[in-house]
Amino acid sequence: MPTHTYLCIAVLVAAPLWSQVAPSAEPAASGPPPSDDQRMVTPAPVEGEGYSLAFSSEERGNYLRGGLTLLSAYNDNLFTGTNGRPTSDVSYTIMPTIALDLFRSRVDGTLSYSPGFTFYQKTSSDNESDHNLALNFKFRLSPHVNLSLRDSLQKTSNIFSQAILGPTPVSGSPQAPNDSVIAPLASTLRNTAGVQIAYQFSADAMVGAGGTFSNLHYPNPAQVIGLSDQSSRGGSAFYNKRLASRHYVGVTYQYQMFLTSPNQIQNETQTHSVLLFYSVYVQPRLSVSFFGGPQHSDTEQIGLAASRAWSPSTGVSAGWQGVRSSIAAAYSRTITDGGGLPGAVHANTASASLRQQLTRNLSAGLGANYSINKVLDSLISPNIGGHTISGNVSLQYAFGQHFNVGLGYMRLHQSYGDIPAISNTPNRNQVSVSLGYQFRRPLGR
Repeated sequence: MPTHTYLCIAVLVAAPLWSQVAPSAEPAASGPPPSDDQRMVTPAPVEGEGYSLAFSSEERGNYLRGGLTLLSAYNDNLFTGTNGRPTSDVSYTIMPTIALDLFRSRVDGTLSYSPGFTFYQKTSSDNESDHNLALNFKFRLSPHVNLSLRDSLQKTSNIFSQAILGPTPVSGSPQAPNDSVIAPLASTLRNTAGVQIAYQFSADAMVGAGGTFSNLHYPNPAQVIGLSDQSSRGGSAFYNKRLASRHYVGVTYQYQMFLTSPNQIQNETQTHSVLLFYSVYVQPRLSVSFFGGPQHSDTEQIGLAASRAWSPSTGVSAGWQGVRSSIAAAYSRTITDGGGLPGAVHANTASASLRQQLTRNLSAGLGANYSINKVLDSLISPNIGGHTISGNVSLQYAFGQHFNVGLGYMRLHQSYGDIPAISNTPNRNQVSVSLGYQFRRPLGR
């Protein structure tokens, strides 16, 4: 496990000892906009987190949560067989979960771990064990200084096996990692982390700075021909001004470095961006954000002359949390990591997610994503790129407080003609059914 993950966990272990008082009435830094005499929020373009899909009526508190999910799924195209035809199979997944929720005056966040064990009916050689470790915490260091930490570590062989019935998160940040390129049945290790500190130095002004890190590793390159390992790191600083109780404007500088090594040939891209942003909180639970500005890229690769260019970086996002509904949507055009492609890419990405409480016990989820990726420069294959279209729909019915049953359908289409690992398996459909048990125990009571 990376060093920064150990450091974050060490901080979280000490967190319960830091504050043992009840939660204050003030909202979290990323929550609804406070009134003029309260703390400012950090708008989506510079906050670095995804929009929450939780209902406003869902209870927050200090809990130890756990559970067990049993999932059976039919996938019509796990991989292309030796005869050139798609290979379908039925899988069975066992996924326990343990999580710690803290909601106190100076600490707000979640630490969770969810391993998974998947068994295939026909292709038992592809049986897998998965791991998902995630933390997301905010610390109120003083009345005017907030620190946020987030980290996720995922090890999987089939991205569909981890998609347990539900829409995917939506981010409004231009520094969000590119996860639109989905490898077929292949071992994948992904780590993403971020830290940010924000200081409100006056009633209506705030400054902040942060850093991001991500790493994508394929332990068995033979499973992902055409894809490659990569890593990225970056830093940012912003100034945020509140014009009125619901209107925020500001400027941010962002730096990112992307490293890939296709066929042992290192490709490095560095970007510098100066972006203006504006966020408006139309209602306490409805926000819309815009960002835009110039982005400069500098790409170097052995065997090619350095390539430098200017391009626009733009985006818009929105989120709404109702009592029984939650919606998030975003579009961005920016230079970002390739998500496994041999170099940084020009990416156009649109995504949307919806959760709806249909009845007291029945809820539904819907998600969709469309992405176009074009590699900036590549010695391996000039003008390499393609697009991804994915969608999912789910239903979940709860039996009392502890049990639930779910149904889900997922569809994935990818078109990357220069990537054999994907072009051999461009379309995938999965139908799943799950049975879940969960418990929740209050802390400090």
